[in-house]
Amino acid sequence: YTRRAVDDYHMIDDGDKIVVGISGGKDSLTLLYAMAHLSRFYPKEFHVYAMTVDLGLGMDFTGIQKLCDELKVPYTIVKTDIYEIVFEARKEDNPCSLCAKMRKGAFNEKMLELGYNKLAYAHHRDDIMETLMMSMLFEGRIHTFSPVTYLSRMQLTMIRPLMYITEGQVAAFARDMELPVVKNNCPADGYTKRQYAKELLWKLENDHPGAKEHIFSAIKHGGLTGWPRV
Repeated sequence: YTRRAVDDYHMIDDGDKIVVGISGGKDSLTLLYAMAHLSRFYPKEFHVYAMTVDLGLGMDFTGIQKLCDELKVPYTIVKTDIYEIVFEARKEDNPCSLCAKMRKGAFNEKMLELGYNKLAYAHHRDDIMETLMMSMLFEGRIHTFSPVTYLSRMQLTMIRPLMYITEGQVAAFARDMELPVVKNNCPADGYTKRQYAKELLWKLENDHPGAKEHIFSAIKHGGLTGWPRV
């Protein structure tokens, strides 16, 4: 599935230096594993790196360092005070938005410093559908992540190689491979608009089996910005 997404949307070019954003969750670790192994036989030569932005939540990334060593993937941890700023100093009512903006800023700055040109996000198929639901319900627009996004200001390209894989498949892979998932200590975890969208999609699928497949097909073929027909 990962290779199919990479091929369908031309995500990788010869000589790419691709960093996988590692949160510590099952999604990012699955992507790391997939990209590390894909780099060994893919016809275009590219290099894989891993990076975590440490928000200051007291999370232990030792297991991830060990996995990176086994996969022969260089691993960088960027230390920040984002938790302290967002939750303690500013006491944000909507912490997720500011946290995400600060985290991306720290990540992109370090990427440029290290000379990486592409960022692989671990958004899977369910993430893409949830984002569509959130955009329609809370923003009044039809929008979701695109397979490939070029940030002209930063001169960085974002790719989403897990886009064809469901959350259930990711969870099964992470469990079967005993990936070193790190528990998320964020106090806002599980109490977000995304969680609401996730539960709404579960209900739609339960009431109308096949609904999620139809929604994803509509995204792929609906002419959304950043979604070329394949």
